Amino acid sequence: MPPPDDPHEDEIVNRKKLAGLMAIVAVCGAGFAITQTGAQTGAALSDRSQDAAWHNQQMLALAKLQPADGWQSMDGGLRWRRVKGDGSGAHPTIADVVTLHYAGTLTDGTEFDSSYTRGRPASFPLGGLIPAWQMAVPMMGIGDTIEIAVPSDLGYGPRGAGPIPGGATLLFTIELLGIRGQ
Repeated sequence: MPPPDDPHEDEIVNRKKLAGLMAIVAVCGAGFAITQTGAQTGAALSDRSQDAAWHNQQMLALAKLQPADGWQSMDGGLRWRRVKGDGSGAHPTIADVVTLHYAGTLTDGTEFDSSYTRGRPASFPLGGLIPAWQMAVPMMGIGDTIEIAVPSDLGYGPRGAGPIPGGATLLFTIELLGIRGQ
């Protein structure tokens, strides 16, 4: 240790203080990085876009729907079956506004939307709905009820919407109540 009257003593003390301060900054920075990594991991759990097992479950839900149970396949992997009616009523076109009751769930049974729950039917321009509805609803006659299983490409795709995660297979029950103008 230098003698107390050494002119370099202040410089040595300042260097030690600076080294201590740099160590504190390094520790705080590492803590911040760990916190950010943890937050990103939590976000990744709710964003299933990279979860292969979850995507496999979505595809498996479609594969389990068998013709023996009344399920039929359409282009793009859309599955449907008639629950009520015979398809003999008036059929809508993509250009029509339709009135229907519906319930939509995820493959785990979580309901994400339902006119039944709201207690009133909904009216939509059919051409403004997801591709699966544009394909399936025109096959219905007024008074029919169908169930559809929608692969993500015909639903909300890889991005999802609201409570619907990206890549989700969607299950709908749809009851066609009317066609505007008919």
